[in-house]
Amino acid sequence: MTIKPQIRTVIIYVVAAWLWIVFSDRVLYALVHDAHALSVLHSVKACLFVLCTGLLLYWLIGRDMRRLDNLNHMLVNGNEQSLRALVSAMDIRHKETSDHSERVMRMTVALARRVGLEGDALRHVRFGALLHDIGKLALPDAILIKPGPLDADEMTLMRTHTTLGRDLMMRTAFLRPAIDIPHAHHERWDGTGYPRGLRGEEIPLAARIFSVVDVWDALSYPRIYKSAWPEHEVLDYLRNAAGAQLDPQIVGLFLEHYDDMKAIGLDGAH
Repeated sequence: MTIKPQIRTVIIYVVAAWLWIVFSDRVLYALVHDAHALSVLHSVKACLFVLCTGLLLYWLIGRDMRRLDNLNHMLVNGNEQSLRALVSAMDIRHKETSDHSERVMRMTVALARRVGLEGDALRHVRFGALLHDIGKLALPDAILIKPGPLDADEMTLMRTHTTLGRDLMMRTAFLRPAIDIPHAHHERWDGTGYPRGLRGEEIPLAARIFSVVDVWDALSYPRIYKSAWPEHEVLDYLRNAAGAQLDPQIVGLFLEHYDDMKAIGLDGAH
């Protein structure tokens, strides 16, 4: 039978307190016979009891918290590995270049660190970048892997993948804080994007960061409907898109650290 952590903590505390009270009293009465001295020592003993049991509780609770943290870390890692397997299958289905989703995730997290994100915010960016196109699971292959341009009706259907992605992720509690990138990575700085036509800093920061990486990746690698662009043309496009399609400050930061960003993107290929 497995004992619950809180019950185990109470048992250890009660046993330790009982042993302290019983044996400390016996020692005092065996060594001290003066009533005034006993009274003083009892006061000292009470203070030591509070201090020692407080330290004991601190250690017991800390130990259980570390165990919970380790279990939570294992759970998050397990969920992430499952998501990566799903995303890898998505990339194959969509005929994306090898390592596409992992690559943009690595680069987005690195750029987000440069922007100043950390902790939970950075973890949400990682999951959001990894699952940026999760909504495409609901779209037909005829649209996803069409070799030529989409017609108006097909484009309308394609654009639903951002809302579909948000709806899918809202069904899972630990993914809900990561919906900004899947839902808003096709918004544009000038307000002409979709699905909500957000403008400027109305667009969530995580989505603005990801959009810069996603545009770089889309142009730098071949897709079923296009060839890869030369690197200098990709960088020129980013410069020209700053302030129109993309957040100009984030584009500037990306270009300032471009060699590092590119190296992080290529890291998985080695």
